[in-house]
Amino acid sequence: MQVIDDGRCFICGTDNPIGLHAVFVSDPQLRRTETLVRIPEHFQGWQGVTHGGILSALLDEVCAQACMACGLKVVTRELRLRYRKPVPTGSEVTVIGEIMGERRRLIEVRGRIELDGQVVADTEVIMYNLSP
Repeated sequence: MQVIDDGRCFICGTDNPIGLHAVFVSDPQLRRTETLVRIPEHFQGWQGVTHGGILSALLDEVCAQACMACGLKVVTRELRLRYRKPVPTGSEVTVIGEIMGERRRLIEVRGRIELDGQVVADTEVIMYNLSP
C-alpha cells in the first residue's frame, strides 16, 4: 500500500482549511510525540462538549506521529479507546503518544489526552508497519 501526505490531513494538514493544524514535537530516543491543541467550538458533539470522534482522531494521529518520528511508515490496525471525562470545547489539551513495543510488523503504541494535568481520554493502538 502506498500512503501519500498531501497536506490535507484533518489533524495536522497545513492545507486543510477546517483542520486542527496540530504541530507535533517528537523525541525519537524516547519514542514519544506530543502536541498542544485548542479545540474549536465547531468540533462539538453535545453543546459545549468536544465530539468523541475528534478526541479519537487526535489520539490516532499522535500515535502514528510517534511511529513516523522513528522512521516508520504506519497505518492504524486497531484502536482501543477510553473516554474518562468530557472535554469542553475551547479547551487546550496536551496529546501524547508513546511506542511501547514492536513485534514483527506490528507496533504497540499508547496515547493519552490531558486537560489541566488530568487524563481525559487514553488509548492503546496497534499500528501496522508499512516500511520494508
